[in-house]
Amino acid sequence: MANKEASVVELTEKFESSNAVLLTEYRGLTVAQLKELRTSIREHATYAVVKNTLTKIAAAKAGIVGLDDQLAGPSAIAFVHGDAVAVAKALRDFAKANPLLIVKGGYFDGKPLSAQEVGKLADLESRDVLLAKFAGAAKASLFGAAYLFTAPLSKTVRTVEALRQKQESSN
Repeated sequence: MANKEASVVELTEKFESSNAVLLTEYRGLTVAQLKELRTSIREHATYAVVKNTLTKIAAAKAGIVGLDDQLAGPSAIAFVHGDAVAVAKALRDFAKANPLLIVKGGYFDGKPLSAQEVGKLADLESRDVLLAKFAGAAKASLFGAAYLFTAPLSKTVRTVEALRQKQESSN
């Protein structure tokens, strides 16, 4: 009994400290495959095999709703502490290579997600890619602004030079 209570407390803490949770069914995967999956998402998430009844209790305690229907069969959860998009992509890619892994759904940004919505999350660009695009756009904007500010100066210099040359030639 105390062991179950400790498990619920630990799961509740994982739910509360995660940006997102992505729920999977892993039936038929080998220990080596599970290890490979854990390694592929380690930077942004922890992956834990969970007991459904204890997970339902822990999710309720953490204020997470909408997962109960998805908690059937052998379940494992990716508790995301980093980039949720990167984890969703990694799970999708792993599932393509290992069809026994089924992404059942999840919870992100205060809402439960269906398997299709997790797929849409995986289709988004990662945080790093978006930041790089933003940086590129900002750099281009700054270059444009710098050009805009220097253009009148260079035009003025050319005009003054033309006037000077005209004056010299008329003398």
